[in-house]
Amino acid sequence: MERHLRHEPTKTSTARVKRLRGLSRPQFRLRVGDDIRVFYDVSSDAVEVLAIVSNSEANRWLERYGEHDEASPTD
Repeated sequence: MERHLRHEPTKTSTARVKRLRGLSRPQFRLRVGDDIRVFYDVSSDAVEVLAIVSNSEANRWLERYGEHDEASPTD
């Protein structure tokens, strides 16, 4: 987790880091193994970890705490 968030937190990959579309917060999701998801935001000088949740709870967490981006249409 530290390797991805410390060195290139905005570099997306097919396996680990995903930029979340349609949300202003959280901006990114990091997959840690098969069971853990880390939701985080990146500013010019910091990475803010918003939640570390199990994969089974990830969608519920996003529905409850995710903030939709008004400029982007939701699918």
